[in-house]
Amino acid sequence: MAKCPHCKKPVRLGKEAAPSDSQPVRKEVAGTVKKEVMYSCPHCDCVLGFSFFIGGVLMGRP
Repeated sequence: MAKCPHCKKPVRLGKEAAPSDSQPVRKEVAGTVKKEVMYSCPHCDCVLGFSFFIGGVLMGRP
């Protein structure tokens, strides 16, 4: 199980079933053609990472 490097509490990426003590990582998405994503810890709100991809609506990737 993954842990936040800041608060050391358990986190998980998806919405799949997991132990009750872990919460899914928050994912904020911005953009229509170039999607930018920021992942943050649900416990302490620290940023865990960024990603981006090009395509968005044009490629059928919401």
